[in-house]
Amino acid sequence: MLVDLRIRNYALIEQLELRPSALLNIITGETGAGKSIMLGAIGLLLGNRADSRMLFDTEKKCVIEGQFDISSYQLQDIFESEDLDYDTQCILRREISPAGKSRAFVNDTPVTLETLRHIGANLMDIHSQHDTLLLGDAVFQLNLLDLYAGLIPARGQYSSAYRQYRKLEADLKSLEDQVAKANKELDYHSFLLNELEEARLDNEQQDELEQEVKQLEHAEEIKFKLTNALQSLSEGEYCASSSLKDAAILLGQIAPYADTFRDLKERLDSCLIEINDIAAEAEAAERRTEGDPARIDELQSRLNVIYNLQRKHQVRDIVALLTVRDELRDKVGSVLNLDKQISRLRRDAEGALATATKLATRLSESRRKSFPKFEKELVALLADLGMPNSRIVVQHQAGPLTASGMDVISILFTANKGAQPQTLSKAASGGEFSRLMLCIKYMLADKTALPTIVFDEIDTGISGEIAVKVGRMMQQMAQKHQLIAISHLPQMAAAGDTHYFVYKQDRADRTVSCIKMLNLDERISEIAHMIAGANPSQHAFQSARELLAMRGEELVG
Repeated sequence: MLVDLRIRNYALIEQLELRPSALLNIITGETGAGKSIMLGAIGLLLGNRADSRMLFDTEKKCVIEGQFDISSYQLQDIFESEDLDYDTQCILRREISPAGKSRAFVNDTPVTLETLRHIGANLMDIHSQHDTLLLGDAVFQLNLLDLYAGLIPARGQYSSAYRQYRKLEADLKSLEDQVAKANKELDYHSFLLNELEEARLDNEQQDELEQEVKQLEHAEEIKFKLTNALQSLSEGEYCASSSLKDAAILLGQIAPYADTFRDLKERLDSCLIEINDIAAEAEAAERRTEGDPARIDELQSRLNVIYNLQRKHQVRDIVALLTVRDELRDKVGSVLNLDKQISRLRRDAEGALATATKLATRLSESRRKSFPKFEKELVALLADLGMPNSRIVVQHQAGPLTASGMDVISILFTANKGAQPQTLSKAASGGEFSRLMLCIKYMLADKTALPTIVFDEIDTGISGEIAVKVGRMMQQMAQKHQLIAISHLPQMAAAGDTHYFVYKQDRADRTVSCIKMLNLDERISEIAHMIAGANPSQHAFQSARELLAMRGEELVG
């Protein structure tokens, strides 16, 4: 329910505040006084596009703010889906800067326009003459019928099953495409995998192979230099080993004279041991070193296999080749397992389709059962609003499964006796459309928690007793839903629980649009002016009192 609406610096409105009642609020005023401007501001609050040219003062920003009591709307899930904190008091705010920049807020949290629209759509429903075009839309009609028949839970259950079916169907299609692509690549991947498998790379060390090849290729040089090294270390006449032994003897002779000499002797003994070890290892290496052309060829062939695989797969070492091999194993193996996955998915999709079809059939049966009652109730309401020859026919065809079921719905209408019902876009005039929409919303008022409903000249094309009946219908709706109605009819003005008057005020520099809530005397005067024009007679004032008395007003005088 709208608790408070504030508009600042918009079009002809410098500053305006509206605190509507929880029941039926009527807004009247001269043509051009600003009623439609106020609706435009509300539209901005609900996410419509902004235009800085609509600023009252182009040097200041425009601010439109609405406070709503949403304690009975059950909107917690919607706020959670938008990642917004929920509170029973919700404030929507829209700001438009002089530069044209627009900002939106929900409970002082900045939000996108899409979020503002999502939240706003659950708080206010603006019905204008343009909006009656929606009534000709097949999806809109189906939604109306489901609301009327109380089928929203059943439709939600079907929609969930349908989404599950479509997801499985999409997954199956994706997997089948994947298999088709994989099958094209399977032979090539298998060939690459076989090459890597045959190379037997698991325990291979490329650097060891390369080092062995180098040693074999330079065996003669290595053997010659090891032999010369042995001569220098231990086998030659003046080898290092002999010289170190002589030096050690000399140091041993003077070791008793000082600790320093003894330390030097011990260090030299250590060097001699190291020299002897080096000589022994060099001798062993020299004996092992032999040229082996056959082994060189074997190793070189092995390395060539490794080099070729590295070039082919654009990697630098055996570890990377093993990674490629494992990936190819997964690819080839997955193709062999995909057929099982496809069979399982196909069974799941068929089961989901069967479930969705069953639920759609049940939903369709429930819908068709509701058509006669819908037609009868709507015809009766239209007759009460001055259209006694109206006929409503809900045309139904079975169609393929869609997100809304398997039904193709079209509401056919005629207001004329003997005429064949036609689609609403062909059969209904503007005034008839308005009354149709009013009757439908009246029928839905007890079926769902509608938000605040704003009617913009819903009474177009009616007058007299029919206008009184429209007023009564709206009074009944307002017992459960807050209504705001803009009207030019005195009968409608008298039906309101609260009456607001929009008027222009001429100032020295410009004209501004204002609004005020009328007291009883002001209501009588305004309704009398609506009946008789600028100079109402006493009869017009009496008629105004009688209209107000019809809604139970207690009049004085």
